Formats: sequence, structure tokens, C-alpha cells
Amino acid sequence: MLCAPLSPQQLKRALISSGFEIFRTLPEQIVLAERERENLILDSGVRLGIIESGLRVRVVLHVQRINFPTEEEDALFERVRKLAEPALANGFLEVSTNVSAVKDPVDPDRVLDTFYEVSIAREVASFEEAVPVLKFALSLERTIPAPL
Repeated sequence: MLCAPLSPQQLKRALISSGFEIFRTLPEQIVLAERERENLILDSGVRLGIIESGLRVRVVLHVQRINFPTEEEDALFERVRKLAEPALANGFLEVSTNVSAVKDPVDPDRVLDTFYEVSIAREVASFEEAVPVLKFALSLERTIPAPL
């Protein structure tokens, strides 16, 4: 049985052996990946972090301004919070919000889009407890698509 505290490398090995793909390993958390195509792997917005009392599953949900250009910031955050409802019903709590500008890689003064993000998290006591929570987190819709 794997229990906290685990090092990031131990956590990474345990995740891989449990069938998860890793996007990035950071000092205090592992960022899980999702595969769009065989040759394209992306940040899923799902992370497993090391905390004093065990582990924390964190999920970043977002909406892009470009999809709802006339809506106010509060309305955009409410859209994202609606997206979070299944997770909140499953023991997650809202932990932060963030507004993130997506800059043009050629012209850093030009903003291409803005993401409105709500982060939710759920603490777990052990790696074994984290596995089903991570699978649930990966099953969530984490972004709001453009209206048809």
C-alpha cells in the first residue's frame, strides 16, 4: 500500500503503473495528460499534489472569452461553476479562480484569448484513494465548448 508522503518520482511511477499518462512532473505535483490523438498529448487540467495530510486531486475548469465575447466576467465564471457541479457533489471544493491571458507567441503585447478558470480540489489520504478520484476527474467536462 502506497501512503503519503511520497516523492514526486514515486508518485509518478505509481500513476504510470496504474494506467495514467503524465504530462509534467513539478516539485509538488504531477500533471496528468490526456491523449487527443496517438501523437498528441495535452495537459488534462488534472493534477495530483503532495500535501502534508496526504494527497490532493486538483482540477482546472475553464471557459474561453472568444466563445462568449459579449458576456461579463461574472457570467463566465458562473458558466464554469455550473460545469463544476458534478465534482462539487462528489466532494470537491472550489479553491481558486484565475483569469489567464493567452498571448500571441509572435507579438507578446497581443492577447489572442482569455481563459476564465475555476480550480477545484479534493483531498485524499492515500494513493489508493486517489486513483478513483483521478479517474472521476478525468471523466469530467473541463472546458465549455463554443455555442453552435
